[in-house]
Amino acid sequence: MKALCFLGLFALIGSAWADGKLSDNIRITSDALGYDLQYRVYEPEGLRRNASLPTLYITDGQWYISRGELPQLLDAEIAAGRIEPVLVVFVDSRNPDNMQQNRRNQQFFCNPRYVDFFTDELLPSIDKAYPTDASREGRVILGLSFGGRNSACFGLMAHDSFAGIAMQSPANSEMVDELRFQYMTQDKLPLKMFMSVGTVNDNTQAGRQFMETLKFQEYDLTYREVNEGHDWDNWGPLLDDVLHTFFSRN
Repeated sequence: MKALCFLGLFALIGSAWADGKLSDNIRITSDALGYDLQYRVYEPEGLRRNASLPTLYITDGQWYISRGELPQLLDAEIAAGRIEPVLVVFVDSRNPDNMQQNRRNQQFFCNPRYVDFFTDELLPSIDKAYPTDASREGRVILGLSFGGRNSACFGLMAHDSFAGIAMQSPANSEMVDELRFQYMTQDKLPLKMFMSVGTVNDNTQAGRQFMETLKFQEYDLTYREVNEGHDWDNWGPLLDDVLHTFFSRN
């Protein structure tokens, strides 16, 4: 009986140990952009101050929390030992003083000021406040739709700071074609990539052509194509694939 009680207590402790912590909104003033932004940080449970954690940066972070339920998935994948503990920064694309104003269309179009905000302001703030692996190899950026395009832009413009580029349904066709041309006409960059597209009204043909270009250039690319549209029925079920691509324990 005592052994059973001990095992039950151990199971409860193990369950609690698996739950990470999601911060409240943290405000940051950007000189590069000329306005304030906010973000939230996921810390895996049991975080040691002398750790050196990889960091996943996510644009449209508010949607990955509310619609993608990514913090819960992180808890489950880390607890099961499928991925290593990872710090996640959910960057909100909205104006913190007016949540009805979404700035993603200003930020995600290969905007050099947005790149500067990340590389010169956000990354140093995170690396100072948390026990991260501050090398480029320790960082991945993820986004969807225009945010997926933004990730591709960061591959071109910020590869000195990010080694991992994750794109879910990069939009739109004309812009993806432009990025494909840029990746084709320059030397291969030191990047590991994840890309996914749906087959239902999701810029599928442009996405496939972009994938073929990246394969031709011999990028380390994980590609997923699903029978879904430009929505969370597409993006949500692929989040574990994103995590496994960059943070797998295997």
